[in-house]
Amino acid sequence: MNDGTSVWPLLRQITGHDRLAYGPAAQSEAMQHWIARTKDATLVKSVCPYCAVGCGQNVFVRDGEIVQIEGDPDSPISRGRLCPKGAASHSLVSSPLREYRVKYRRPYGTHWEELSLERAMEMIADRVLSTRRDTWESTDSEGKTINRCYGIASLGGATLDNEENYLMKKLYTALGVVQVENQARI
Repeated sequence: MNDGTSVWPLLRQITGHDRLAYGPAAQSEAMQHWIARTKDATLVKSVCPYCAVGCGQNVFVRDGEIVQIEGDPDSPISRGRLCPKGAASHSLVSSPLREYRVKYRRPYGTHWEELSLERAMEMIADRVLSTRRDTWESTDSEGKTINRCYGIASLGGATLDNEENYLMKKLYTALGVVQVENQARI
């Protein structure tokens, strides 16, 4: 049976009823066997976690796994659009390259080793406390109270969400750190 898909697409578009190539004129024989990854998936409405805009997301879930994340056209905020970070949020949660273990490379080391989360957190806390202690400034040269630490700085990553950035700012401010920046912009 020849349904016309073996004909060159432009000829199908010109000679058929699909003049704008929205349907059969744009399909190949191979495409007829494709199945949408969202077929039989449950739709869950969500909000993108990356910034304060609150773009709506449609999250498609099948068997407890996220299969697709798209902009929510019903959202009055984003009207179905997502920025590059929001559009890539599916890969953030499901990429096969995502690391689930703490990696550490010792000074002058040539390979990464795995550490327990508890050990890594202890190492970070020790280094933060010693750096703060060694670089703390209580007063300036005129004797005015300044209570600051120039030995620590923070540059937040682009995949941090609003709440994470808020908590980081609070922590660093409490430590007296004044160089706190965020790379949330795209």
